[in-house]
Amino acid sequence: MTPFKLDERLNNDSFILSESEQFYLLLMNNALVPWFILVPKTDKTELYELDHLQQRQVMSLINRLSDFIRQEYPIDKLNIASIGNIVNQLHIHIIGRYKTDAYWPGVVWGAEQKKQYKQKNVNNLKMKLKSILEI
Repeated sequence: MTPFKLDERLNNDSFILSESEQFYLLLMNNALVPWFILVPKTDKTELYELDHLQQRQVMSLINRLSDFIRQEYPIDKLNIASIGNIVNQLHIHIIGRYKTDAYWPGVVWGAEQKKQYKQKNVNNLKMKLKSILEI
């Protein structure tokens, strides 16, 4: 079995916040919205293709991350999506949205306006998420 390799585009556009045997948790490098990406370590490309245990694990992490975003950010809406039209590797976006964000009410994908994170902010998020998500 070949070792799991994170898609190059995901790796280049985000920070790795956490890694376990089953998942990567990424932070998209765009501080305009809280934008996290969960990447199950699988060769499957669709959520429905995961076995029931993997599906439960994915949903549990999505739920815990969604709760975290709601607690940490004054968001108006959560966007959760697994689209994969450009990056074929299975990944799930969990994004907090504000009615006042630069992209509202449209989508965040492909938008040109961005603000890079400072490393200290990424480190703070890593610390907060470590205890909350336990991955």
